[in-house]
Amino acid sequence: MSGEVAPTKTHRDENFPVASRLIASRHRPVVLAFYYFVRGADDIADSPDLRPQEKLDGLDRFEAALLGKRDDVSAARPLRAALSERHLTPRHAQDLLDAFRMDAVKQRYANFDELMHYCSLSAAPVGRFVLDVHGESQTTWAANDALCSALQIINHIQDCSADYRNLDRVYIPLDLLAKDGADVAELAASSASPPLLAALHDLAARTELLVHKGAELPRQVRDLRLGLETAVIARLAQKLVAMLMRRDPLHERVHLTKSGFLACMLLGAAGGLIERGRRANSARAMRDA
Repeated sequence: MSGEVAPTKTHRDENFPVASRLIASRHRPVVLAFYYFVRGADDIADSPDLRPQEKLDGLDRFEAALLGKRDDVSAARPLRAALSERHLTPRHAQDLLDAFRMDAVKQRYANFDELMHYCSLSAAPVGRFVLDVHGESQTTWAANDALCSALQIINHIQDCSADYRNLDRVYIPLDLLAKDGADVAELAASSASPPLLAALHDLAARTELLVHKGAELPRQVRDLRLGLETAVIARLAQKLVAMLMRRDPLHERVHLTKSGFLACMLLGAAGGLIERGRRANSARAMRDA
């Protein structure tokens, strides 16, 4: 076994922008190299055809290739070269591999704290890597972690039925299901029961708090283009979490239409520009006072 499986999707298939044209061209190849490494590793962890130990072995091969200890994992070569050229740490990619190792053996999350720990490995490192690529301060990490974790949980809610049916994996915290009187097996239904829907809406409401905290990120990053990218992502997260607080993801596909996605992109970027203009005017006024 080479440690790789056929990729299930590309960066254009994600719910949120990945290295969009808003990102400076000199940074996009590095971000995409990170994405394709992570995508390849995630496909191993999510493969229904591999046993848990086979998944762990494959992820170990990915890590060894990332660190230059072997060269038979093609998805690792561009990222390894980019890390060396930019003098960047492999730690963020290694954190994601640890999350995928959890996916290989862990199928339930007892509470929200456990879920957030998973997100600290599966989501936050993605944003931290992009921030590092742009030379941003670690003071941005708190807002980044909140926004990235929110994006992860949004995906968990959107895909909760498929995750359960295809992988017997449940990210909805068990104590939240129990509080609302729902059972895990209800995730296989074609529509959510009132107790299950209450639990999903409760989780979406908690996620909205993370989105609110993460919306500070665009104001904290120095790079203009990254600021616009993060403003767009925050806008998309706000829209999706609002939809998930009202709708049933078992009964309908809770995603944005192409026109809705484009509207969020435009509104997010415009809002980011307006906010930066307001800050610049305020700074000039203070200097002139």
